[in-house]
Amino acid sequence: MTARPYIWEKSYPPGILWDTPIVTTTVPALIDSAAARFADRSAIEFRDRQLLYRDLADASQRLAAGLLRLGAGRDTSVGIFLPNTPDHTISFFAITRIGARAVQLSPLDAEREIVHKIKDSGARVVLTINLPGLLPMAQKLRAAGHIDLLIVADDERWGPGPVPPLPIVEGDGCVSLATLMKAELPARWPDISKDDIALLQYTGGTTGVPKGAMLTHANLTASCAMYDAWFNPQSSVKPGKVRVICALPLFHIFALSTVMLRNLSNGNEVMLRAKFDVETTFHDIEVKRATHMNGVPTMWIALCNAGVETRDLSSLVSCSSGGAPLPVEVEQRFEALTGKRLRSGIGMTETSPAACTQPVVLRGKPGSCGLPLPGVYVDVVSLDDPQRVLGFGETGEIRISGANVAGGYWNRAAESAETFVDGRFMSGDIGYMDDDGYVWVVDRKKDLVISGGFNVYPRVVEEAIYEHPGVHEAIVIGVPDSYRGETIKAYVTTKPGAAPLSLETLRAFLADKIGRQEMPTALEIRDTLPRTTVGKLSKKELVEEEKKKFKSSAAPAAELSTGKPPLNVRS
Repeated sequence: MTARPYIWEKSYPPGILWDTPIVTTTVPALIDSAAARFADRSAIEFRDRQLLYRDLADASQRLAAGLLRLGAGRDTSVGIFLPNTPDHTISFFAITRIGARAVQLSPLDAEREIVHKIKDSGARVVLTINLPGLLPMAQKLRAAGHIDLLIVADDERWGPGPVPPLPIVEGDGCVSLATLMKAELPARWPDISKDDIALLQYTGGTTGVPKGAMLTHANLTASCAMYDAWFNPQSSVKPGKVRVICALPLFHIFALSTVMLRNLSNGNEVMLRAKFDVETTFHDIEVKRATHMNGVPTMWIALCNAGVETRDLSSLVSCSSGGAPLPVEVEQRFEALTGKRLRSGIGMTETSPAACTQPVVLRGKPGSCGLPLPGVYVDVVSLDDPQRVLGFGETGEIRISGANVAGGYWNRAAESAETFVDGRFMSGDIGYMDDDGYVWVVDRKKDLVISGGFNVYPRVVEEAIYEHPGVHEAIVIGVPDSYRGETIKAYVTTKPGAAPLSLETLRAFLADKIGRQEMPTALEIRDTLPRTTVGKLSKKELVEEEKKKFKSSAAPAAELSTGKPPLNVRS
């Protein structure tokens, strides 16, 4: 042990210190500073159009003025029900400027999940867009009384898209974004503090019903500062010269914070894409000369399976994987094919999501989560006694603290007290820290499933399956998948006399109850399901069965193709 309390610093690249000052501010101050320094630079490139920093700041201020005119402001919540579009970024900056809480509503969610988030957060005003996949759902929610007012953006203002937009009919609880942005700017903006809640980002935490992690302005800007303290000194491309591909969904904390906020704070250009597409990504790198890309493992697998070794990746200087564990064989294959290192790390909604990552200029440890970022303190505590800190190499629950860590969950005092202990986040990940300071995850405390970078909570899926009139009992688990990391499998017993149940009929039944990312990809009907000695349904036997099946049938590391199409990460 060194004299300093952070052993991992000895593994840091030269010149980087763990106790580098982490400067925090408010989200509006972040974009205002960037607009002042980089006014005429491109902030967002979308559909071959560029939105300059000064225009991004101006648009967000005009929308903020419109929201104030509606009565939104401090102590109110405003929903963002938008795909990857510049309007998402504009909306986020506008909402936070007036001291309101932004609430991310995922377009992947089923109706009742969206209703839960709206009710829980109190978001009576929601921003959406006139696309067929979103506007009808938003209108349905408003007609049902869950929303008072819809603000509808026009997709066509960013140029022709892949889907014809719907007409915007104002009145009866609906106003266009364009109309709202005609409001005059106020003489003075509301006073906001960096300790105010900027974002309610919904997550299941370590298990269960989605809860809103209360992320403050300080949490989000601390995360940006932590990444800057780590990456900027190691990068061969200086701030303001980076062109980063963002095909990750902005409704996810990974894209919102790590990609959008951090890069905009540095004057970089965010190449925003509606969804991940292999050929579009190659074009962004080969023709548009992207320098950085953040993705989930499924994206990197798709690129490997699409002839990445034949493409010109010379502009790409940074490849980062997150959102789900990166298989070592994927990391190794990508480097073998391209000569470029694929770095991974770990982060959570509750950490905004900064936590650990691999070095850039030094060789890290494949399979690990990397080192704690500057300003992030990580230790491992006993599963039996969370107050007892374990030594290096001892396995327990990973605990995280820092200026980036949320203060708790919205309206969930009990869950907050259990998860945020003495200001430290109990991650639910089981792992250890080696004597070089690298963090390793070996299991999860709860049965959270991470499929294609999205968190799936089996209990939510099970409860939906139990609504089927023919189902007697159900168990849902994550099963290994070489493409998505894990996929969802349901084990079901049916009631006597029930009609035969197939995967197709089950998925059709679940269509309006759970999100696409939660949908089972496999179904097994059994006469009985395993139980514990006290008679409770037990998953561990099924998990072990599936692990054995996967090991016996897994393709060699060099053959990562699964026959599935590339992941369609829609936002």
